[in-house]
Amino acid sequence: MVRRRGYMQFLILVLLLIFEGAAIPKLQYDASYFSLDASILSKDFFRSHELTEDLILYMRNAKEPGRAAGIYLLEQNYHSEYEFPAYSDQIFRSLETQWQSSPSFSLCMEACEKIWSDVEYFPVMFWKEEPDLKVTYEDSWMNERTYGGKRGHEGTDLMAYENKRGIFPVVSMTDGTVTSKGWLPKGGWRIGITAPHGGYFYYAHLDSYADVEIGDEVAAGEILGYMGDSGYGEEGTVGNFPVHLHLGVYLEEPKEISINPYWILRYAEDSKLFCRKNS
Repeated sequence: MVRRRGYMQFLILVLLLIFEGAAIPKLQYDASYFSLDASILSKDFFRSHELTEDLILYMRNAKEPGRAAGIYLLEQNYHSEYEFPAYSDQIFRSLETQWQSSPSFSLCMEACEKIWSDVEYFPVMFWKEEPDLKVTYEDSWMNERTYGGKRGHEGTDLMAYENKRGIFPVVSMTDGTVTSKGWLPKGGWRIGITAPHGGYFYYAHLDSYADVEIGDEVAAGEILGYMGDSGYGEEGTVGNFPVHLHLGVYLEEPKEISINPYWILRYAEDSKLFCRKNS
């Protein structure tokens, strides 16, 4: 009888250990849904906004690409030990249902809508007659910059194949309102567009402007100016770096936060505009 009682106690102990081993990860998984707070928008994983090529392909056909991006970022940061199931409407709806229990989930989704909902076009227009005139860009988020003091690069640089000012038209990626224009020592001749959902799109180092002024409403695809190499000095300074467009994307409320534009550019790659030279 004593031996049997000891065996039963041992069996119960084993079962408890098995249950604990299974339950603790589940509890940790569930707890992540309640760990979001207002600071999420300032966290590195959200600002760096690292997505994947397959997700971008899915987002191009999604009704709400920003929600897909936001849910993916949450899953990758809080549940990185689990492989993301698949990129499908059903999967994203299921994951969203789980994340909705978090008190700051709506804040995260609203921020993603500001970033993604208004994006329609790639920010550089190309020439039909000169297909070799291209631009290149890479994910340079937070790479070191030193002008004006050491800092991280809060944007993406689109570099011109041909290092000449004024060749490439720069267009607005979104509808919106011109909310800033003029010279900045770091950005040179720059222009900023606030899109309808509230995202701020910043185009810097221009060579010249189109006929747009602060307060004007612009349409997605409208020319804002031309790519140049202005900046890093007093007003009118040029030539301190190769011709390129610096694209910045920002959330302005509740405070200004920069977002990595690289994957936004990847998203807009299939929405390039072309122009022809006047005959």
